[in-house]
Amino acid sequence: MFKANKGRHCVYSLTAHLIFVCKHTGKVFNDERLLALRDILDKVLDDFEAELLEFNGEEDHVHLLVSYPPKHSIASMVNSLKGVSIRRLKEQFPEIESFWSVAKSKNSLWSPSYFASSTGGAPIEVLKRYIQDQNRPE
Repeated sequence: MFKANKGRHCVYSLTAHLIFVCKHTGKVFNDERLLALRDILDKVLDDFEAELLEFNGEEDHVHLLVSYPPKHSIASMVNSLKGVSIRRLKEQFPEIESFWSVAKSKNSLWSPSYFASSTGGAPIEVLKRYIQDQNRPE
């Protein structure tokens, strides 16, 4: 279902699928840590006026579906999400620092790379046809 959000000067519907992977394929997450991580990420996204629509993960990576306003870039959100999440997770679960994958990577949990994909809306070909079929003045 299409949901449009309203900003001060725009109406938008922007969603992204993000994947964060642990460095050195560390087996860091269990159910308890994933639940804590979801809460942490949700609070960080509040600061961006963004919303965590869906979240899940496995032992070494997580998936996020995020709705966000156009005034923030995906890169700035990812930077904050990754930075804040490792600090808060280590506060709640100090044992994470001793995990092989975290200790080996100088206390960094996340790989510096990430996956981002825009989601929703009409397929590209439908949008192209819609734009091509505009009533262009002669």
